[in-house]
Amino acid sequence: METDNTYLESSKRLFLYYKTLGEKAMGQLEPEQLFTVVNEDTNSIAVIVQHLSGNMLSRWTDFLTTDGEKEWRNRDGEFEETIHTKEELLKAWEKGWDCLFEAINGLTPGQLSQIVYIRNEGHTVMDAINRQLAHYPYHVGQIVFYAKMLKKSEWDSLSIPKNKSGDYNADKFSKEKTTKHFTHDELNKLK
Repeated sequence: METDNTYLESSKRLFLYYKTLGEKAMGQLEPEQLFTVVNEDTNSIAVIVQHLSGNMLSRWTDFLTTDGEKEWRNRDGEFEETIHTKEELLKAWEKGWDCLFEAINGLTPGQLSQIVYIRNEGHTVMDAINRQLAHYPYHVGQIVFYAKMLKKSEWDSLSIPKNKSGDYNADKFSKEKTTKHFTHDELNKLK
């Protein structure tokens, strides 16, 4: 089942990529900017992190054996400002990601077709992973966009800088063809 193992490795790399992207965006901000709210209908980066962490803890704790929506989770509370310092925010961020990686690192290819439940709805393990691979980048994208808005011209691009696509492509096409996960080079750039 080489394909299944490749899927698990690819999933881990994608999760790590988006974790790193979020960290690099938040790392460019002043601590107070993590708590900025532009209007009553938006969430601060801190609230987005609270939600991500709460979701990760709920989904990945006892991943194979209990419903992904835990009875102890207070999803509505995740959208209230309960984190007040950058240190608390980073601790919540790491706690969620640690839970995710502990669960996914323990998976085997043979478990990908096993059924797990989220809110009493069955998913294969692969579908549950894919669900989170869609959800977490959505919120990391919000963090990156918000951080970029807050930093304005002081923003250090986390991808191909504006008006630099030609240079980026020229560099890529000047090299021999390779087969590797796209995050290989991206993670190295973000370090």
